[in-house]
Formats: sequence, C-alpha cells, structure tokens
Amino acid sequence: MERKIISTGDGSKTIQILDWDEQYHSKHGAVQEAYHVFIKHGLDLFRDTELGILEIGFGTGLNAFITLLESSSRQLTINYCGVEKFPVNDDELALLDYSTTLNAKSEHAVFQKMHEVPWEEIHKIHPNFSLVKRRMDFSEIRDRNEFDLIYFDAFGARVQPELWTEAIFSLMYAALKEGGVLVTYAAKGSVRRAMQAVGFSVEKLPGPPGKREMLRAKK
Repeated sequence: MERKIISTGDGSKTIQILDWDEQYHSKHGAVQEAYHVFIKHGLDLFRDTELGILEIGFGTGLNAFITLLESSSRQLTINYCGVEKFPVNDDELALLDYSTTLNAKSEHAVFQKMHEVPWEEIHKIHPNFSLVKRRMDFSEIRDRNEFDLIYFDAFGARVQPELWTEAIFSLMYAALKEGGVLVTYAAKGSVRRAMQAVGFSVEKLPGPPGKREMLRAKK
C-alpha cells in the first residue's frame, strides 16, 4: 500500500496510508494525541517505581519514545513491550524526526536504538527503560497478568474492525494485572461494548484535539 509522511496539526509528522486514508497518529496532532491519550490518561495514573506497559501497534515508536522520556523525569522503571506485525522502515523514521520535534536531540541515538535492536529480545535501551519488540499479530498475544498498562493504538475500526472485537479485548483483559488499565483514542460505542463484554469497567474521557471522546478501561 502507498504511504507518505505528512505534517499534523501540531507540526509533528506521521505516516499516512493513502489506500485507507488512515494515519498512524492523529492528523490533528501526532504528539498532542500521544501525550493526551497515553500519558495524561494512562501513565499519569501510576506512581509505582516499576511498571509493565504493552503497546498494541508499536508503529513509529512515538508512544514508546515519549514514555521513555517521561520515565526519566518521573524516576519510573519501565518494562515496555511493543507489538507490531509490519515495522516502519528506516527512511520513514528519518523523515519523522521525532527527537527534534520533542526537543530531545540528545536522545536521538536512543530513538534509533529502539528501532535497531533485534526483535523478540529484551534490551536495556536506557538506564530505566527496557524494551522488547514482538513481531506478531495482536491475536497471538498470550500474556497473563503481566502488564499494568496497555496503550491500545491499533489502526481504527473503520479500516481494521477485526482489531476492535471481544476476541481481541479478551486477550487484553487477560494480559493485564488486576487493577490494570487500557487506554485508547477510540470512542465508538461498539468498541466500548466489546470491552465491557469481556469484563472491563469502561469510562469515556475528553478526547485529544480533533476528537470529542476517548476510552479508558480498567480490569
């Protein structure tokens, strides 16, 4: 499928899949969306010294990179697992230039390392941030009571409805520890009902710029 790099509303970049008219991040602001959905309504809930995070849709690595930067300032130890079936290529990553956008040029090598390290292995990317990337379909996840927080950042239900079903959310529920939280930019009624059907307690929250609502689910 044809892809191109586009600028979003906050000046940060993302990848657009032209055949789907779908972006990896919000066209209203890639960085704004990441901070609003995954940091403000996800990471901010936790004050533990060690935290396990599962990201559904590792993609460009933006959410992981921001989490790494935040972990340093918060003195959190993060064990991060990113699941992605179709990795972003090196040319695209260079054009996205997230280290400049985030005023983190000193950590550019860290961002590159996140993408360069081998898959299926745990790597110490930063003193308080470990990463394992899994190249697999989301339906293949079999973790049990492993994670405190899930960033659910799959492509939207309009283009990939199979990723927003009870079957997938049942796997997410199983992967979370008791009291664990899943956050996503999505707010469709069908998504909320699928989450509730597998046992999640779900709340609607104000969405990021350009989106009225988002969902947060708790085990």
